[in-house]
Amino acid sequence: MFADPEVWVAISFIVFAGAVVYLKVPGKVVGLLDARSDAIARELAEARKLRAEAEAILASYKRRAENTEAEAAAILGQAEREAAAYAQEARTAFDETISRRLAVAEQKIKLEEEKARKQIRAQAAELAIAAAEQLIEQKVTGQVAEKMIDASLDRIKKRLH
Repeated sequence: MFADPEVWVAISFIVFAGAVVYLKVPGKVVGLLDARSDAIARELAEARKLRAEAEAILASYKRRAENTEAEAAAILGQAEREAAAYAQEARTAFDETISRRLAVAEQKIKLEEEKARKQIRAQAAELAIAAAEQLIEQKVTGQVAEKMIDASLDRIKKRLH
């Protein structure tokens, strides 16, 4: 019986199985497997937690991006309104400036016209006086001539001024 190798394999197996049970190897293996499964479970929980945080951060960034786009559109709209208002204000100021300059120019033209009329009147009066003096000198002589000239000059001066 001990000569048969199968018996020795059976005895070795029984001794091995007894040693495994005596040394509580199945409990240790189960403990190791349980510890490993707990570690894997913790890692999975941590991974889920990290994924949830990443999704929250991604959602936050998406909201910020949407808000930023809305703010950019609002800023652009405000800038366009301000530019239009500034352009209108500039047009109005330009029109007012042109109107004022036109009014000043028209007033200067009127003043120059009036000045020219006065100069023409004065020159015409002087020419008339000179012509009258020449005619009177040629036709009238003596004290009568002097009296007529003085009277005429006084009348002309009164009418002109």
